[in-house]
Amino acid sequence: MAKEEVVKVLGFWVSPFVRRVEWALKLKGVDYEYIEEDIFNKSSSLIQLNPVHKKVPVLIHNQKIIAESFIILEYIDETWKDKYTLLPQDPHERAQARFWAKFAEEKITEAAWNALCSFGDEKERAIKLTIEALQKIEEELKLKGKQFFGGERIGYVDIAVGWISYWLPVWEEVGSMKILESQQFPAISSWMHRFINHPLIKDNLPPRDKMVVYFKGRRDVLTSEPHGWLRI
Repeated sequence: MAKEEVVKVLGFWVSPFVRRVEWALKLKGVDYEYIEEDIFNKSSSLIQLNPVHKKVPVLIHNQKIIAESFIILEYIDETWKDKYTLLPQDPHERAQARFWAKFAEEKITEAAWNALCSFGDEKERAIKLTIEALQKIEEELKLKGKQFFGGERIGYVDIAVGWISYWLPVWEEVGSMKILESQQFPAISSWMHRFINHPLIKDNLPPRDKMVVYFKGRRDVLTSEPHGWLRI
């Protein structure tokens, strides 16, 4: 008799990095137990499971522990190969997928969060950097000419940048800023609509009104702290 798999995810309800992991598991059809963590009062379990970074998400699979969202995504894809493919099979395409995921993380997530948590010239610079990075993503989507970055269905890059479809509009509202204009970014805007309306994505999003309250609170705290973007 086959041993039953035990899959657990330690997360925080509003974290886009945690949602990536949940989306991947949902797409794969893998059952898992979700464990909510208080990242402002970290449990001894979280510190023990992820002693290096002490952050979520953390994936536990049959007593194996994996940290960092991108690494977890690849682990999920390689472990449950027969259920749904996230990364392309072609080596070059896989490398390109990793490149765009890393690019978006370094150039868009950081800059957009910094724009939310700053004022004046610093805010304008951060908005400009975010828009410039989004233009590269727009070009890539147009070049592909597909429904998603993964082709005709959601793939690794879609999950990596999926937060743009839901978190970024909230950050724009909270930060009284406009970054993603539909006329300037028609391909991204169309992709956002398709992504966020996919049943497995749509049914696995945090409440928007609760997010607005949370990020307003975080912004108030972090605007007086250096490098506030590091703590979403």
